[in-house]
Amino acid sequence: MTSSILSEKEISDYRLSGYVVPSFTLPADMVNALQTTLQQLIDANPGVRPEKLVSAHIEGKNDDGVVGKRDFLELAMYPPLVDIVSQVIGNDVALWGCQVFCKPPEEGYETPWHQDGQYWPIRPLATCTVWVALEPSLVSNGCLRVIPGSHTNKILHPHLHEDRAELVLNQAVDTDCFDPNDSVDLELQPGQMSLHDVYMIHGAKANTSNIRRTGVAIRYMPTTSHFDRELHPAKGTSGLNLNFATRPLWLLKGRDVCGHNDFQIGHRPAVRS
Repeated sequence: MTSSILSEKEISDYRLSGYVVPSFTLPADMVNALQTTLQQLIDANPGVRPEKLVSAHIEGKNDDGVVGKRDFLELAMYPPLVDIVSQVIGNDVALWGCQVFCKPPEEGYETPWHQDGQYWPIRPLATCTVWVALEPSLVSNGCLRVIPGSHTNKILHPHLHEDRAELVLNQAVDTDCFDPNDSVDLELQPGQMSLHDVYMIHGAKANTSNIRRTGVAIRYMPTTSHFDRELHPAKGTSGLNLNFATRPLWLLKGRDVCGHNDFQIGHRPAVRS
């Protein structure tokens, strides 16, 4: 049974606008512990840009080239978060991704306007991303920006290649497809979170401030969809080091409705750090 953490209005806002900032927040002690783990994660990955800490929830060296920490898996499996997601995607929920986006002060990379579905091997496309702030996420340091309602028609718009070096992703939605002036800034304090739909157009400006900005993006899909490891979205290029072929899935709630998801691939014994 799903707990009703989101209000009816919050659920309605998510469906109408494609995003919501719920009133629910993480406990302060949990946030403090995750901030400590965040620094351990950064220290363990000196050769990886902190905006590109893919699969941070997979403990030890993962197949995306990152040394992950189990605390982020425990965050993704935190029952209130799973219940929140269940309220918007249904009671059969799989976890398939978790990325830390840490934008260092003065040189934090820009995340261009994009749709997540451009990059992901999920059919039919369906995912709710829970973006959890571990540090203040403000307009001044490059908070998440969204285009309300851009998910409505469930269309992936053309993405154009970007040659600029200081980008988290190297593809951006053609701005002929939307008006950037419609954007809404999602300012968050540590422990707050936003939810957004897989078709939502969103991005974030570079961090040119003197305040670091970090969020954890946790990816949940309904098991009515198939995580198809044989697909290669965006022709295998994104600006991130991604290996979906061995990406593990976790069934967090319910059952595998589509019957095609493999919950064995990619799992390995726990690593003690």
